[in-house]
Amino acid sequence: MPVAAAGAALFVGAIMILALGANPFEGYWELIKGAVGGKTEISNTVAKAVPLLLVGVGITVAFRASVINIGGEGQIIAGALAGTVTALAFPDWPTAILLPGVLIAGFVGGFIWGGVPGILKAYFGVNEILSTIMLNLVAVQLMNYALRGPLIDPLEAETTRIPQTERLSDAADLPVLVTNTRLNLGAVIAVLTAVAIYFLLWRTPFGYRIRAVGLNPNASRYAGIKVKRSIAAALAISGALCGLTG
Repeated sequence: MPVAAAGAALFVGAIMILALGANPFEGYWELIKGAVGGKTEISNTVAKAVPLLLVGVGITVAFRASVINIGGEGQIIAGALAGTVTALAFPDWPTAILLPGVLIAGFVGGFIWGGVPGILKAYFGVNEILSTIMLNLVAVQLMNYALRGPLIDPLEAETTRIPQTERLSDAADLPVLVTNTRLNLGAVIAVLTAVAIYFLLWRTPFGYRIRAVGLNPNASRYAGIKVKRSIAAALAISGALCGLTG
């Protein structure tokens, strides 16, 4: 099915390219070269795949508990805001302290933003699709407020008022792995996170409870598993991984 879906998408794309009077084979060849045509292209492709991998892993955790997390966007924003506040609050910290602190802050920000719909779903029966989508909008408005108010660059506040923060400390930057590219340590973190979540879901009692609740909550409840707590935890962890992306 994935191969058939990809083939159908390429076929439809080829028709659209032909309709514009261009050669679809040349277009797709340029697409391939732009993605994997050299060291720089491959590095940039991997860098762009990092947030997709982290969000995908996060969504998987929620899915295993049979809940659907549509709030990745809001959780990314929450994590980004938390990480930005940390970086701005402690600009003189060395990289060894500030960088992990920023990552942890992003993780916690997403954890909170994912935990809210998790609690609403588990304990109040609120549909998680609706609550996570609505929290996306809340996160966007919170970000807009922060960038135009508390977090705005002091220089911008006095002049053009462009909604942006001041430049974060270089100590908060992820180390670049390949020079002259965007590939940084985030790629390694994303892969290690994916491996860690695999072990969490398939090699730990906690993961077993998450999967059991997803397969049959009634049987899980009968077996003594705290179903509500597991659902809330699954969405919170899902949000945390999305927040780490931010």
